[in-house]
Amino acid sequence: MSSIASTGGPVATSGFFSRDSIVAKPGFNRWTIPPAAIAIHMCIGMAYGLVVFWLPLSHLLNGTKPVACPAGSGLFNELFTTTCDWSIFSVSLTFAIGIVVLGSSAALFGGWLERVGPRTTGIVAALCWPLGFLIGAFAISIHQLWLLWLGLGVLGGIGLGIGYITPVSTLIKWFPDRRGMATGMAIMGFGGGAMVGAPLANQLMQHFKTPAGVGVVMTFVVLGILYFIFMMIGAFLFRVPPDGWQPEGFTPKSSATIMNKRSVALASAHKTPQFWLLWLVLFLNVSAGIGVIGMAAPMLNDIFGGALVNKAGTPLSALSGPDKIAVAAILAGFPALLSLFNIGGRFFWASISDRIGRKMTYVVFFVLGGLLYALVPTLAHDAQLALFTLAVCVILSMYGGGFSTIPAYLADLFGTQFVGAIHGRLLTAWSAAGAVGVFLVGWLRQVEIGAGVPKDHLYDGTFYILASFLVVGLVCNLLVRPVADKWFMTEAELAEVQHHAGVPVKVDSYGIGYGGIDTSSIIAFAIVGIPLLWGLYYTLLAAVKLL
Repeated sequence: MSSIASTGGPVATSGFFSRDSIVAKPGFNRWTIPPAAIAIHMCIGMAYGLVVFWLPLSHLLNGTKPVACPAGSGLFNELFTTTCDWSIFSVSLTFAIGIVVLGSSAALFGGWLERVGPRTTGIVAALCWPLGFLIGAFAISIHQLWLLWLGLGVLGGIGLGIGYITPVSTLIKWFPDRRGMATGMAIMGFGGGAMVGAPLANQLMQHFKTPAGVGVVMTFVVLGILYFIFMMIGAFLFRVPPDGWQPEGFTPKSSATIMNKRSVALASAHKTPQFWLLWLVLFLNVSAGIGVIGMAAPMLNDIFGGALVNKAGTPLSALSGPDKIAVAAILAGFPALLSLFNIGGRFFWASISDRIGRKMTYVVFFVLGGLLYALVPTLAHDAQLALFTLAVCVILSMYGGGFSTIPAYLADLFGTQFVGAIHGRLLTAWSAAGAVGVFLVGWLRQVEIGAGVPKDHLYDGTFYILASFLVVGLVCNLLVRPVADKWFMTEAELAEVQHHAGVPVKVDSYGIGYGGIDTSSIIAFAIVGIPLLWGLYYTLLAAVKLL
């Protein structure tokens, strides 16, 4: 098997940007890698926080209320118009484009990551994602929607895809003893990106707001600069372990995980049934969760209405001014509360998977999640707001946990040599789920409204359908078996691949990565931890209003 066939392209580059230039030397501490990973994921995680821009972007011309386009002008007119405002739907497509490009770019560039190493790909991500904001700022300033889609949607989406898989691949190689915990930390950072970026963006827009403008342009510029700095720092901190390195005293425990020491070639991974079973596992888990996230506030309002302020049966339009303000605060706090569980679940469930195994963790997701989805309509009909909220929060914790557990699941099955590239290809399931989940929930809601279904029953069928998704996901997960021996590379083939990738085969690894938390790693964690704590504070302020 040739190295080109195994890695998906030509050999690695040389010099400063080559993979062999960042192989760790004696004295290196592996605990400096997680903060570098969190720094990148925390920046690109603002993709979930872009929702804070949709309303301001829908009234750019007037500054206070939208200037409507002529009736029947359509989406094509919005792409180029400078005389009327964009609709919220049109600007929100920027996020949808970004998620689709995320999956495709992660699949396309995964093999390149394994060849050139995380420094090069981290730098590319640090250019694409922030540049997307800067191009977006220019697009907004000249009021060209097509350019916003191209900048933040397409170019930013490429940065999202490359930036997402780069830290995950690196952490899995450094933490074979704690794969779930390590990837959970990084992907928790992705979930925390909106927690930091959304309130920061709101404050920046208020600071730059003028009577003639909503402050979005300069907010985009500042965010782009900040993200470039943080992501470049993360990229330059990355190192890779020498070939064959393992933590001191580490012994794989096959009782909990499969933990292969061998690796499946990138060109072969998608030919195995395990890859497609895991693709379906991720697709079904994400489709269920992302649909709830996308409709969180409208769902709470439709189901409980006046009951949110102890006035059950009273429609929102009939509430007093103070009650409407209170309901608005609760509706804003609900997504914030869900984001906390989404973030916490990424670390909690991934860490649990180190103990009980990835397969059993997904069994919990699908069994417990399916039961909760099926129970939610009953809780809604009984006006059990607290239990309803708790059930949805647990569901969202498993949504986040699904993202953080899947990379370790892949490493257990396919080995670590190409896990970043294989993970990138699997993320196409996220792109597909983003479209299916959001569309399904929104479409079913409109169908039920058209059929005259009462508001508090609008989501009954939706939750039962999502529960059925998880039943199918459970079956797919139970069908996963160890990969057949025929798919693994021989030692000679693996050595050839590593040689062409610039990985020294024989390196004295004594003293590499053996250290625990030290002063340098504490400082690194503090640099990323302080913004996360700041975001947590503002998120709790919003979430506590729900209680």
